[in-house]
Amino acid sequence: MKALEEKILKDGQVRPGHILKVDNFLNHQMDIAFINEIGKEFYRLFGDRPINKILTIEASGIGIACITAQYFNNVPVVFAKKAQSLNLDGSLYITQVKSYTHGGTKNVIMSKKFLSADDHVLIIDDFLANGCAVNGLLDIINEAGATLEGVGIVIEKGFQDGGKELRARGIDVKSLAIVKSMTDTDIEFEEQDD
Repeated sequence: MKALEEKILKDGQVRPGHILKVDNFLNHQMDIAFINEIGKEFYRLFGDRPINKILTIEASGIGIACITAQYFNNVPVVFAKKAQSLNLDGSLYITQVKSYTHGGTKNVIMSKKFLSADDHVLIIDDFLANGCAVNGLLDIINEAGATLEGVGIVIEKGFQDGGKELRARGIDVKSLAIVKSMTDTDIEFEEQDD
């Protein structure tokens, strides 16, 4: 998605440790008109599939998933929580996810009443680096017996192995921008087919 690459070059910042900050339009302050275009693009890529649930992980993926859902006939968005709360009751799916940006490993939790073997799921998330968040969500999908229809990622760090490993397992991952390399002064993107 050329518009996304241009926005990353204009508004993104590279920080030490291969951190790409896009918090002024994607995952802290959200540019809704632009994220609306991201939702349309995910529908173009996955709209021919029988998706009846969109799954993400809190927090940054939630807004993107919600805007994307309107293009899939307003299917429900379900998200895995990173903390147990008093309003989570009943049977739960629980898996562990290592955070690239925050460090450490956390349990992610989701009520079993929101995902079942009848569901056809599209995973949506803001970033893909090592694939830990997506793998955690795949654990939940597998435990539920649901069907994965695809994984939609806004920005993939192609110089890390997450996307390659998922694709090698036959998972259909579509990233709107794939960062090939980053330095303090330059970001290079991989060429992609439409």
